[in-house]
Amino acid sequence: MRSSSARAWQELLALLCSVWLWVGAAQRTGPTPTAQSQGPKLKFRLAGYPRKHNEGRIEVFYNEEWGTICDDDFTLANAHVLCRHLGFVAATGWAHSAKYGKGVGRVWLDNVNCGGSEKSIADCKSRGWGNSDCSHEEDAGVICKDERIPGYVDSNVIEAEQNQVEELRLRPVVSGARKRLPVTEGVVEVRYKEGWAQICDEGWNHKNSRVVCGMMGFPAEKKVNRNFYKRLKRAAKIKSRSPGPGARLVSKARPKHKPREDFGVPKRLYLERQQLSYRLHSVACTGNEVHISMCPFEFYKGNATATCKGGMPAVVSCMPGPLFTTGSAPKKKPQRQQQHQGQQRVRLKGGAKAGEGRVEVLKNSEWGTVCDDRWNLLTASVVCRELGFGSAKEALTGARMGQGMGPIHMNEVQCTGSEKSLWSCPYKNITAEDCKHSEDAGLRCNIPYMGYETTIRLSGGRSRFEGRVEVALGTGSSGRPAWGLICGDGWGTLEAMVACRQLGLGFANHGLQETWYWDASNVTEMVLSGVRCAGHEMALSHCQHHGNSLNCKKTGTRFAAGVICSETASDLLLHAPLVQETAYIEDRPLHMLYCAAEENCLSSTARNANWPYGHRRLLRFSSQIHNNGRADFRPKAGRHSWVWHECHRHYHSMDIFTHYDLLTPNGTKVAEGHKASFCLEDTECQEDVAKRYECANFGEQGITVGCWDLYRHDIDCQWIDITDVRPGNYILQVVINPNYEVAESDFTNNAMKCNCKYDGHRIWVHNCHIGDAFSEEANKRFEQYPGQLNNQIV
Repeated sequence: MRSSSARAWQELLALLCSVWLWVGAAQRTGPTPTAQSQGPKLKFRLAGYPRKHNEGRIEVFYNEEWGTICDDDFTLANAHVLCRHLGFVAATGWAHSAKYGKGVGRVWLDNVNCGGSEKSIADCKSRGWGNSDCSHEEDAGVICKDERIPGYVDSNVIEAEQNQVEELRLRPVVSGARKRLPVTEGVVEVRYKEGWAQICDEGWNHKNSRVVCGMMGFPAEKKVNRNFYKRLKRAAKIKSRSPGPGARLVSKARPKHKPREDFGVPKRLYLERQQLSYRLHSVACTGNEVHISMCPFEFYKGNATATCKGGMPAVVSCMPGPLFTTGSAPKKKPQRQQQHQGQQRVRLKGGAKAGEGRVEVLKNSEWGTVCDDRWNLLTASVVCRELGFGSAKEALTGARMGQGMGPIHMNEVQCTGSEKSLWSCPYKNITAEDCKHSEDAGLRCNIPYMGYETTIRLSGGRSRFEGRVEVALGTGSSGRPAWGLICGDGWGTLEAMVACRQLGLGFANHGLQETWYWDASNVTEMVLSGVRCAGHEMALSHCQHHGNSLNCKKTGTRFAAGVICSETASDLLLHAPLVQETAYIEDRPLHMLYCAAEENCLSSTARNANWPYGHRRLLRFSSQIHNNGRADFRPKAGRHSWVWHECHRHYHSMDIFTHYDLLTPNGTKVAEGHKASFCLEDTECQEDVAKRYECANFGEQGITVGCWDLYRHDIDCQWIDITDVRPGNYILQVVINPNYEVAESDFTNNAMKCNCKYDGHRIWVHNCHIGDAFSEEANKRFEQYPGQLNNQIV
């Protein structure tokens, strides 16, 4: 009995053990519900430079080691998941190719593929932890929406590592200098925890200053009067007592005695002086770095508030570029700058703000683009400094600033960073198979802070990109800015472009003269009228206006100026060679021109002709108009307001889409024509672009990005009536969107000019170029070289 019970007890124990082992095995091999519930706990942080608090290189802490994520197959859905890890509600973008600098350590994840709704990055498909063929040149970054998840506890986010400098500023010492922008000279300070710390100037040299000036938006440094700041430091020691940590150093006036002005230092120099707190020392830049974090330096360990061996805070003085030179400069200086700019062979196109755009270079009198192969921050910085800006903060690839036209002049440009011009850098010439315009290089430069956005705002709009424009002129009785409205008379696209640029909201979609539907503000006074902008200004204060003499025909708030801004815009360009190839003269019978006369496509003398007998002499040509921007070109008016023309039986979505003019060499107009947009559509597109607009059956009109609209030479109004023109040398000018009815990223490329020679029977057209007008010297050269003989009169 005892033996049988013992045997039963042993069998029961064996059964329990087998169940326990089975359960244990099941727990070890079962699926993991979340990345944090089992295995190494994941932590995340943003790092890199230059960046804001809600963007940067994404780094993940896995298996007790920090590492990065490769940008292969990276998507916005991946960024959404990662931004939620970081405590933000969503992502607005992501970055590739180590935009925020190269990380160190392991590349933990590669080929990450998230749906966007996952709770953890570990729930997304990937090659597995630590399985990657990427280098740190492919480190991914994220840009998160600057909005925190409600109730989020910042326990899973580690701030950027303490061995990097993420933010830097120049603090002017003279109190009066703080009111002047841009700040070109001051003490160099780096962001540290919740405040700012200084850099010891031990071993500081002009190469370090060049890097700092580049970060601040200045192309070059200049020598600092170091003795001036030494006197300041000595005076501060005499005038002050040793305060406690974090206190201010203030001078104490001696009673019954006039305060001393020791060492020639004005009293205002040591007002509001903070106690020095050194963070960095032994900075040793080469001068070509785009950010001080790329330079060798050392951090002070522990509390090194007063440690700087016989030195003082590093002080830097910078030279501003032409766009940011203050009004105190000599009057002759702008003339020299204009002369210098006239000789420039590099320019930026397609950017919304100063210091950004597609890089274009001039070679053999023809502008072309640069291929993005091996395009990097060092090369981009050479361009930025050459154009009067600071170092580059982004080197853009893949035609991020729109595609150019014409030749691609340079490929695989490799600058060291010290060159004065992009043309001084080694590069390769382009062959047909090397590059396409989809690989045009672009950039964004560091520019000085000017504070323009503090004197303008929008009110009443449905989003931050639209609203009634309010500007601050002076201060009110409370000491706060006095806000007022802008008169809508004459307000248009060019003015809206400047307003959107000043607001930092990109391009203008519309400039509105009536804003009654945005009447949600208590600001009711008109303070500015007669605003006229050229479109390139950085602030409305740079445009012409009536000043203090307000002159507004309609003063109600409903007639205040408004804008609708957009991050992208279209950009129309005419294919100039086609005009040159297809131009010819036709003598067309009057009985075939009734519809053209109805649409005012003939010169004024045609009214006195002997209709229907006789003919008109027409200069005809084809025009091919490309949209190389980053948004579709759409008519300003909706379909409900298009005008039907019975004679030609089509709708006009824009009254005037192009101007055709024949000019004398000095610019006098001798003949003109115009073309309404009776059909804006996608005639042809690039290989990877689908057509979206077709005029048939009252369809939507427009030109898609990457497509073009073709107006053939044999359709009505595609001409200039030259019946009354005498033989001679002329300029054929074609201007697209001449009245700026539709916003574009660049209006300077909307004009095309060709040299023409007309002998009364035949016409020669050559040297067609986009943009700038021809000089008299070019016309003299044309007399010696008549160029291409086009088709005979038909």
